[in-house]
Amino acid sequence: MKNIKFRLIVMNFLQYAVWGSWLISLGAYLGGTLKFSGGEIGSFFATMGIASLFMPAIMGVIADRWVPAQRLLGISHLLAAAFMVAASMQDSYQTLYPLVLCSVMFYMPTIALSNTVAYNALNKAGLDTVKAFPPIRVWGTVGFICAMWAVDLLGFGLSSAQMLLSAGLGIVLGLYCFSLPSCEVNRNVESKSWIDTLGLRAFALFKEYKMAVFFLFSMMLGMSLQITNAFADGYIKSFGDVAVHGDKYLGTFGVEHSTILISLSQISETLCILLIPFCLKKFGIKNVMLISMFAWVLRFGLLGAGNPGAGVWMFILSMIVYGVAFDFFNISGSLYVEKETAPEIRASAQGVFMIMTNGFGAFIGSYVAGWVVDKWGWPLSWYIFAGYALVVAVLFALVFKYKHNPDAEVEVKH
Repeated sequence: MKNIKFRLIVMNFLQYAVWGSWLISLGAYLGGTLKFSGGEIGSFFATMGIASLFMPAIMGVIADRWVPAQRLLGISHLLAAAFMVAASMQDSYQTLYPLVLCSVMFYMPTIALSNTVAYNALNKAGLDTVKAFPPIRVWGTVGFICAMWAVDLLGFGLSSAQMLLSAGLGIVLGLYCFSLPSCEVNRNVESKSWIDTLGLRAFALFKEYKMAVFFLFSMMLGMSLQITNAFADGYIKSFGDVAVHGDKYLGTFGVEHSTILISLSQISETLCILLIPFCLKKFGIKNVMLISMFAWVLRFGLLGAGNPGAGVWMFILSMIVYGVAFDFFNISGSLYVEKETAPEIRASAQGVFMIMTNGFGAFIGSYVAGWVVDKWGWPLSWYIFAGYALVVAVLFALVFKYKHNPDAEVEVKH
């Protein structure tokens, strides 16, 4: 167990570098190089919603009962990498989409599995996971940002080389996982129904008005999650199209290094986590979530109004606002579920929250966003997305009832 913290830092760095190698830049490659439509691009980002509906739960059961989590983590990364290598060799939608879907199916469960492996290793080392894990996990975000910068600086943003970079990192990580401390399996675990195993019994919470409203708005806001991942990089790069904009934006930092510009979003996300304890105490969960929703309005609106020249400050502000938009909803929403549900279904309720946001929300949002882009184009689509976020915010303020009690708010540990 020597140097276990460093070993887990390496695991987390690679875990998110695999994702960061393509998540932000894939849309630009699909639209700019392969000339896919907005709807087709949206479908690639909807794969994460499809995978999030059931794959993490299934892999969790396998890790609990049959295959040690660190070994399953390694196998999943190797399979995801293999499909990504195959995908890099394709240039038609009919062959590329299913391979990316298969890769994502095996990658998405590794997010939860990597946390399980880390918690197990820290517990075996006699360390407090609450104190020890967050400083380790932050290196995952660092890895994501470093991968984005590598793709940009190596000129992979408009080529399938980004997929090969992701696959290469995935192979390294997959092999590395087999060296991590072993996780125990319980083959004698009491048999449960698949409804209980997959945490679906928590859907009974929809019978309660306040939880039904909360989960519905979780899905509606979740529809915003993948929009900028899918389209922002390609949109900013498109300002370099001489046929449309002339040479006005050629050579600007935004056009030449759009992925690095977008990486400010991830940097902001890391820093905004620090604001959450204060804001929850001061304003309460409902108002913090409203701040997130209005931040999405600004995120989309500033992208529509900005440009890589004199208007680049709007792009930069949009990236900074992203940290508030993403963190304030995901973390405060998770805390609301923690506080408002019974202990016996709390874990399952968190699963429902993830299914509604990263599952149904991301899936529906990706397809709808692609349709909007195809029908309305840029920059009008950004204003449509901003209008949608504004409507959601106003409805949430009117429909969701929650009385703030500063002395009863959930403590945020970090």
